[in-house]
Amino acid sequence: MNKKTVAMFMAILLLAFAFAGCAKGNKKTSGIEFAHPDYDKDFSSLRTPGSQEAAYDYKMFFLPEIDGVSQPYVGDPMPYYEDGVFYMYYLKEAGDSYNHSLYLATTTDFINYTEYEDPVVEASRSGGQDGWVGTGSMIKVDGKYYLFYTGHAGSDTYEFKEKIMVAEGTSPTSFTKVEGWSLTPPAELGQKNDFRDPEAHYNEEKGVIELTVTAAVGGIARVVKFTLAKDLSGFQYDGIILTDPTNSFWNLECSDTFRIGDKYYITYSGQDDTLWYASSDSPYGPYNEPVRMEGKLFYAAKHVNADGRDYMVGWIRRSESPSSMQEVSAWGGNLGVQQLVQTENGGLCLKPVEEIAAAFKDRRELVFDDLETTVEAGARYTFTETFTAYERFMLTGKFTYTGTGSFGLGFDFNGREEKYKLISACPAEGALRLYFNEGSTMITETKAELTVGSEYSFTYIQEGSAGTFYIDGIAALTVRIYGVSGKSVYLFAENNSVHFYELAEYTF
Repeated sequence: MNKKTVAMFMAILLLAFAFAGCAKGNKKTSGIEFAHPDYDKDFSSLRTPGSQEAAYDYKMFFLPEIDGVSQPYVGDPMPYYEDGVFYMYYLKEAGDSYNHSLYLATTTDFINYTEYEDPVVEASRSGGQDGWVGTGSMIKVDGKYYLFYTGHAGSDTYEFKEKIMVAEGTSPTSFTKVEGWSLTPPAELGQKNDFRDPEAHYNEEKGVIELTVTAAVGGIARVVKFTLAKDLSGFQYDGIILTDPTNSFWNLECSDTFRIGDKYYITYSGQDDTLWYASSDSPYGPYNEPVRMEGKLFYAAKHVNADGRDYMVGWIRRSESPSSMQEVSAWGGNLGVQQLVQTENGGLCLKPVEEIAAAFKDRRELVFDDLETTVEAGARYTFTETFTAYERFMLTGKFTYTGTGSFGLGFDFNGREEKYKLISACPAEGALRLYFNEGSTMITETKAELTVGSEYSFTYIQEGSAGTFYIDGIAALTVRIYGVSGKSVYLFAENNSVHFYELAEYTF
């Protein structure tokens, strides 16, 4: 190649670079600065959902550290807040935990957690009434901390399969079991087996501890109430405060009671079902008809208030096998926190935790240049490649629609469109759903009433395989989507025309 040819080649190359710079500059003139992708974890060599799951560095969806070769999980959390610190007690599944012993992780921002290695209350290794430990709650009374929990007998030789037990401490990180103290099912319940999940509140005005317990009465799931002396020297049984109106559940797990504004609420997870709530104008009822708040994958959530803001803290259900395309039903998972807000009519709605949403500062380029698109579809699904699934990412945008069919986000799982995993708004059914296998396998759902022609905003946050999709002010649905990191995320529709706009993706 002679000098003249080289010079001409270099000139063309420089012109190409200049053009590319101008094109890039045109994006910046819109006021958007995009993050540099060099620091992203490379998932291209992690071809299986299991290998991806093992590589995740969970932060906001806390997961205990691996014990040897065993991955432990979070079950039935018990949140407590004091002096800027959230104490997240939980039943630890697997790892070094003996029979669901109680462990602790703390956080100040819902992103960075400090995990305590030793159990704060360990199940009795010699058997006994608390041969297994069940969930409960923690309160502070006159400088002393009481951690109420469920003692589940290690064998059938005990008269009561479950009792309420307690440990005490002078700090929220160290407890000693109170020997000889327990609360047993009163004779009025007519059973000695199902009596669990104590939720305690200190009524400072009356100087007593008010305790609710999940129990069955006449074979129907109930929540009952007790009043305890603040030094635990005595108690009285106050009766039933809630009966499952559906007669569908044998247990109303992890119930909680709290106040927001001038309304009183009770929440619970129907056994193997979803998170429910009911409201009242008085403490401890009578309550109105309970309604569902979330789907099946945000389970056993309990309430905590911190400096005027309310949260629900639960665990995010997982699959026994990350490669499964049929179920997400294993016990235990990641810790999940959502912010709780009261609607104008006194209802409750979940939204992203403000600290978590604010952490997503690095804006990413979309697959296409415009920040809006219209997806039009007939009977077949139509997919428009839009985002990328990173290790952790947040998607935001708005939408309107004109048809009756479903639409939402589609996730590439293995390069086969018929296997896509879908977060699907379904206007005709008034539902928000998680589907596997391009809509043929429903995993979970929640209520979401939408209206043709109205404008809605959405937020989706995912870390690792765990995520929550919000139609802001309308619905929240927690999902588990394995094997999608490093792959495309699509906007989709079927039997609908959906306009998506103000689209954005962020990472941190």
